[in-house]
Amino acid sequence: MVNTSLQGKSGIQGCVPDRVPRHVAIILDGNNRWAKLKHLPGLAGHRAGVARVREVVEACADHGVEVLTLFAFSSENWNRPKMEVHGLMHLFLHVLKREARRLKKNRIRLKVIGNISRFSPEIQQRIRKAEALTAEDYVVTLVIAANYGGMWDIANAARQLAEKVDRGEIDSQQINEDAMEQHLSTAGLPAPDLLIRTSGEQRISNFMLWQCAYSEFYFTDTLWPDFGRDALQQALLSYARRQRRFGKTSEQVEAEILC
Repeated sequence: MVNTSLQGKSGIQGCVPDRVPRHVAIILDGNNRWAKLKHLPGLAGHRAGVARVREVVEACADHGVEVLTLFAFSSENWNRPKMEVHGLMHLFLHVLKREARRLKKNRIRLKVIGNISRFSPEIQQRIRKAEALTAEDYVVTLVIAANYGGMWDIANAARQLAEKVDRGEIDSQQINEDAMEQHLSTAGLPAPDLLIRTSGEQRISNFMLWQCAYSEFYFTDTLWPDFGRDALQQALLSYARRQRRFGKTSEQVEAEILC
């Protein structure tokens, strides 16, 4: 059930519109800084961040959010120190083994997007098993962006379309925005309504460049391991107070809301 505290009037007489985003995307940032502040090794911050993932996923389900996408590991993160990358891969594998049945029990579907071919065979196998296990009877889709980059996603979609043209399956004149979206890694999912970035950074860092064309942005200084249910509530309330116009005027949007 949607939390009614996240529904609000539009400021005019008429219907109360749904103020809960269908799709929330989050750039998980600040794990290392959190660990440094506590004089802990960097991987301790990532472990603490995993606990927050569980809490935020459950909070999204409570609020009626349909899709939650988490930017967990970018294609540029391979450039981090080798020991940190190794630790992250070990943690990723551990989480896949431990959390898959919990996700199924809570009716959460797992979908991993990105170029997973660079991961070890064991991680790739665990991803496929977790996705298959949670594919049916779900209320929330949890999308993990791993070895993901927005430019890679667009280029990959363009390559697939070019190959279809070469095979004579489609004509080049058929390539448009809808065709591109159908070949992105997020095909079949709604575009993010709200993009959250933690830790005070105010950029999207090559994350879902196409999909976030009209997303509302929310930046917070809170480090990801400290971003829990209450912090998510504040982000959702901020979203609820905004008017999304998609190129229209305020008057047009308000008129469409009227019963």
